[in-house]
Amino acid sequence: MKIPFVSFRPMEKELDSDLRAAFERVYTNSWYIEGKEDETFEIEFAKFCNTEYCVGCGNGLDALMLSLKALGVGTGDEVIVPSNTYIATALAVTYVGATPIFVEPDIRTYNIDPTLIEEKITDKTKAIMPVHLYGQPCDMEPIMEIAHKYNLYVVEDCAQAHGATYNGQVIGSFGEAAGFSFYPGKNLGALGDAGAAVTNNKVVADKIRALGNYGSDYKYHHIYQGNNSRLDEMQAAFLSAKLPHLGRMNEERRRIAERYLTEITNTQILLPYVLKETNPVWHIFAVRCTKRDKLAEYLNEAGIGTNKHYPIPMHLQEAYKELMIPKGALPIAEEISATELSLPMYYGMTDEQISYVIDVINKY
Repeated sequence: MKIPFVSFRPMEKELDSDLRAAFERVYTNSWYIEGKEDETFEIEFAKFCNTEYCVGCGNGLDALMLSLKALGVGTGDEVIVPSNTYIATALAVTYVGATPIFVEPDIRTYNIDPTLIEEKITDKTKAIMPVHLYGQPCDMEPIMEIAHKYNLYVVEDCAQAHGATYNGQVIGSFGEAAGFSFYPGKNLGALGDAGAAVTNNKVVADKIRALGNYGSDYKYHHIYQGNNSRLDEMQAAFLSAKLPHLGRMNEERRRIAERYLTEITNTQILLPYVLKETNPVWHIFAVRCTKRDKLAEYLNEAGIGTNKHYPIPMHLQEAYKELMIPKGALPIAEEISATELSLPMYYGMTDEQISYVIDVINKY
């Protein structure tokens, strides 16, 4: 049996008529930037996140970067980020002139460990950027307590966690702002690059919008040195077509994850731990194995696609060599990078496919 790591075909087949109608609507209207489609999606996605405002952006990285910029984070500031995440999180900090300060994760959940945050706070710290990695919400209560104690901003990186909740509250609604990616592979994915920032603060929302439109609050009037990062009409239309289905598609991911969690019994496989306060959306189902590469080879030979998130931790990437963080300095991030393997997880997996993955892993 051949099972890809990810497939969009089941979802695209189901939503084919809706997606084609979205394309035709935009194409017929001949309006491609800052139109009704963008406005409609922003309203609906803000409701989905239980926030007051949503501002469409060109991608998730820009959503984070513009959020930090709108909050006044810049040169000389420090932003606390997890040491285990995709590099876009750190890049958003770098792009506003600030310095990312890496904090190790809880190895059980892969998310930032709140108990290690305070020791990294200095008089330069301006914000905390928790990442809800793989669709697993961070432990937000202690993070928010620390932020309030030290008067720090919280900007959530929700790129992989559309619709996840913590104590019943939708992620993205905890901090001053949050950034989402709609890269095609995400739980809510566009048909190209796209992103959005959400917030409950109108001043912040207005500034994000202006910063993403060349710093302009109205045509040819520029109040900031801004960027060009807007959600185009075509992608907004596609996202609006998909959004009403996101809840049930997330539930299907949860069903697949529950089978993995309860039926994978091979003791060589370390399964992700789920905090009781959280309801993940399982963008990625990440396991760990000390012989990760051999496991990947074994699964691939059996026709099961896998991926590695992320095989080189950020502090050891050449892009961040100027931080001069040596190998061994962040051992938990390095251990996760060396042992993590992602299993097939996508809407439309059949019970037969799920059972096959579980059976093959248990025989390893």
